[in-house]
Amino acid sequence: MKIAIIGAGNLGLAIAKGILHSNGATTMYLTKRNTKSIQEFEKYGNVTVTSDNQEAVKNSDILIFAVQPGHFASILQETKDLLTEKHVVISTITGFRIPKIEEIIGSDKFIIRSMPNTAISVGKSMTCICSNELGKKRVDLAKAIFNRMGHTMEIPEDQMQAATVICASGIAFWMRLIRATTQGAIQLGFDAKEAQELAMHTCNGAASLLIESGSHPEEEIDRVTTPKGCTIEGLNEMEHQGLSSSLIRGIVSSFEKISQIRKG
Repeated sequence: MKIAIIGAGNLGLAIAKGILHSNGATTMYLTKRNTKSIQEFEKYGNVTVTSDNQEAVKNSDILIFAVQPGHFASILQETKDLLTEKHVVISTITGFRIPKIEEIIGSDKFIIRSMPNTAISVGKSMTCICSNELGKKRVDLAKAIFNRMGHTMEIPEDQMQAATVICASGIAFWMRLIRATTQGAIQLGFDAKEAQELAMHTCNGAASLLIESGSHPEEEIDRVTTPKGCTIEGLNEMEHQGLSSSLIRGIVSSFEKISQIRKG
């Protein structure tokens, strides 16, 4: 695959690393206004670093845009006349909807939106994908690219804001839960480093159990709760203090905020 990543900032570089480390590109162009900080990527041999977006578009088939939202429209305008029937346009820009992209480059292009999260830098992103009508023919291609860096799910575009809350903001929510578990472990006598290690790997194990087994969370909870035991005692106290309801309320509040931003 001939891939160009337009906007090699933190997200763009994380995507580039995931593709390169899995040998997912025949050639790759990385673009950035100041290329000095990304020059080292040319050591891969099949990577060209440039500040020329047009050069990157001309020499690539798959265009992954990871630029700042305020720059996206002008870059599309700058490159739209170079787009051909071979190009697949993949946007990672939050809030920039497909109809708006179509207004600039036309609905006769393969257009896909992807919403990865910051775990893409360690190959564990939950990436949501949607497309325009023509782009449906290239969704499997987009999923193949992002599956190299985690897991993907195709959803309707009207669910992308909700997915941003669950998957992108969700990273922060889970970090706070891990931090709280760490603080609890410290109170029980572990030093800070040990406490965080225990919390991180237990969290990772819980998620892996569900992913590998396909079980419902309650099934796995039932495996570790015994009558009058310490686990059910702790779970019930957490629920009395509003653990589940506060999480749900936080998620809904975050969604309401992102909805206000979009209207504004």
